[in-house]
Amino acid sequence: MESILSTGITFFIILSILVFIHELGHFLVAKWAGILVEEFGFGLPPRLFGKKVGDTIYSINWLPIGGFVKLYGEDADEPKKTNVPLKRSFTNKSKKIRAAILVAGVCMNFVLAVGITTYLLISGVPEPSGKVHIERVQPGSPAQEVGLQEGDTITAIEGQSIIEPKDLIDATKKYVGTTVTLTIIRNSKEMEVHVLARKEPPQGQGSIGVAISDLQTRYYPVEQAPVKAVKINVWRAGEMLKGIGTLLWKIVTLQKVQEEVAGPIGIAAVTGEAVKFGFKAVLEFMSILSLNLAVINILPIPALDGGRLAFLFAEKLLGRKLRPAFEQKTHQVGMIILIFLILLISINDILRLARGS
Repeated sequence: MESILSTGITFFIILSILVFIHELGHFLVAKWAGILVEEFGFGLPPRLFGKKVGDTIYSINWLPIGGFVKLYGEDADEPKKTNVPLKRSFTNKSKKIRAAILVAGVCMNFVLAVGITTYLLISGVPEPSGKVHIERVQPGSPAQEVGLQEGDTITAIEGQSIIEPKDLIDATKKYVGTTVTLTIIRNSKEMEVHVLARKEPPQGQGSIGVAISDLQTRYYPVEQAPVKAVKINVWRAGEMLKGIGTLLWKIVTLQKVQEEVAGPIGIAAVTGEAVKFGFKAVLEFMSILSLNLAVINILPIPALDGGRLAFLFAEKLLGRKLRPAFEQKTHQVGMIILIFLILLISINDILRLARGS
């Protein structure tokens, strides 16, 4: 019960931060452009609490699954305010300014992802070292009997070079039931150790009885970390776009969609797993979610920022504004489809969790 509560609180905090940062982007650029921001809300209506400061109502709403910034003039059907100059209306701003407001949320989520990644790089991240070392020696194992120690670097088995853990695992399988010769380095000295590769080791121990890894913690200098963080997140964004493209292709061609596709419930479950691995794992997960939110929002899907941006491009190409009613209905239909998809994916999440997969 305590674990579920911890997961729920962590998931809610992460979601709150991501939504706040996204909407803050829209809010700040709109304010900079001189547009009247009527409301800056966390969650979706109905409203729980609201306070007006200056021209803007800052509100907390009952449904904590999103947020919004209500700009004057964004809704074409909204009655005109006689006491508000037209220059403060969203619809009367240039296409460049409207586009800047629309992409501001995406940019903020990308910046947040880069910021978190930068912090993690500075504080130390595990990276492949090209060397396999012993992380733990199991009590009572052949490894302990022959004096293998934590920190020993294994360079070869029976003369075969070891570069990554898989090399040692695969080689050991060939010599099960026999005594093998390991070449190791300890305190800068090379030595050979003869150890039995058991046929039937206790579960989770392996033939020799060691836990191995090729990872080492690398600390990036402050001046290098931001550049590296940008490169990492650009690469991740590209991979996300490839994944979305593959998913859409499978849906269109009626192929089976992999179970890795997750909705809010699945994401909450993954949050619980991240919590088990500590604060840095939660931060890494939050960074990926923030980037994912940026990538999805920039896609030309009605009701999302990318969909609204697509209408701006259409307006630019046609040389005139599209009918507001048409745009509004398109976004409404898009929102209905998105909610329907989220429900379907959530049902799949529940069924998958119930199966324990």
